[in-house]
Amino acid sequence: MCIRDRIDQGVSRGDRVGIYMDKSIRTPVALYGIMKSGAAYVPLDPSAPVARTAEIIENCGIGLLISADNKLSKLQQISAAVDRRLTIMGVGDSANLTASTLSWGRVFADYGSECPEVKILESDLAYIIYTSGSTGKPKGIMHSHHSGLSFARWAAEAYQLSSQDRLSNHAPLHFDLSILDYFTAAVVGACTIIIPEEYTKLPASYSQLIAASRITVLYTVPFALIQLVLRGVLEVRDLSALRWVIFGGEPLPVKYLHELIRLIPRARFDNIYGPAEVNGISHFTVPENPDFNSSIPIGKISRIAEALIVDVDSCPVAPGETGELLVRTPTMMMGYWGRKDLNKKVFYRRPEVAGFDHLFFRTGDLVRMTADGNLWFHGRMDRQVKIRGYRVELDEVETALVSQQVVEEAAVYAVCNEEQIREVRAVVTLKEGADIESMAILNELKQCLPWYAVPSVLKLKDAFSRTTTGKIDRRALALEDSL
Repeated sequence: MCIRDRIDQGVSRGDRVGIYMDKSIRTPVALYGIMKSGAAYVPLDPSAPVARTAEIIENCGIGLLISADNKLSKLQQISAAVDRRLTIMGVGDSANLTASTLSWGRVFADYGSECPEVKILESDLAYIIYTSGSTGKPKGIMHSHHSGLSFARWAAEAYQLSSQDRLSNHAPLHFDLSILDYFTAAVVGACTIIIPEEYTKLPASYSQLIAASRITVLYTVPFALIQLVLRGVLEVRDLSALRWVIFGGEPLPVKYLHELIRLIPRARFDNIYGPAEVNGISHFTVPENPDFNSSIPIGKISRIAEALIVDVDSCPVAPGETGELLVRTPTMMMGYWGRKDLNKKVFYRRPEVAGFDHLFFRTGDLVRMTADGNLWFHGRMDRQVKIRGYRVELDEVETALVSQQVVEEAAVYAVCNEEQIREVRAVVTLKEGADIESMAILNELKQCLPWYAVPSVLKLKDAFSRTTTGKIDRRALALEDSL
């Protein structure tokens, strides 16, 4: 597809273009067309509440949205909710939308193959991924062409990828794991197999597709791997082509790792670590006969990154002690979109020479480095958790709960269920005279939060247990729930 269609729609370097559609062959066409036109792509979660999507469009100043006919119902709600002029590409010309539309048929009929020259620098904005924010407002992570390519080239080297590889694209575009699937594969000329959403929900069908497609590199979240172990009938699949199983986003329980090694003996397993702000900056390749009983490390810092482990005063901790991980790397984000206040907090400047500082990103992750150079994850400094690889700010969920008229107070926490899969749970107290079922509260929550942030369990209580300072004892609630 030519990039002239983007440019003729008024798109220019630095503009933000939204991608709002399910995974398909048009996904990479859209993202590469946007970047080649000099604009930045903004992947939007098709399953997110309309209000959240509209908020991102407004916040990011999106004027052009690439979508599909099967999203017409939500597009009607979105175009009515945003207070700005929208052009929606990829829907039929007869679509009943308040926004301007441009069908794929018109795109192919009206524009030739000649593409105008667009000057793009590696420091230009390439994409913005929105993630959960503790204040209840999603925040946009800005990456340049340089940061995206730096990660792609590092991953290609670390995993020795080549044009003979076939990578799986399990993650949706709005999830940062997709960067490896699309960028790294393109760097080495490999094939990317786009996994349809319905397959990711059916482990047996998913494993069948992995086998039939002769996928060589599987990159996914631990939750998907756990489902493959439990329900993917891996013992009857021919997975001999699979040489790498890469997982990240959250810890993988060791018992499932041992089972995966047994079921896929020819593959190598690798735990990759890196917040979306810095992409992957460390990884740990599991040895052939691992002797881990409780957890595995997140690996050694990559050769293109530098790490500091500091205490609350930003002073380096003693070797072997736990502290916050700060990283400096070419794969680092430019900053958060429109959030100068937040950027001041998350970037640490270390004076290097007179008038010049090295810039580090504060991950908020607590780590410890052992004598062999491996990092071990020891939790968060804040109340952020990972659910199926997605970030969830527990404070954001609490804010959404207490904003409901019937809710007096709310406590949100994360626990592991019987399958050792982490999930969000909540307890609320109601205002005097309120009479409502917990399911009704959850249904209202689904209108403002993405699916992965909605508590799997919500309980009603008459009163909370408190700490000596009068705060809700969330730790006690989580402990009680895990017994």
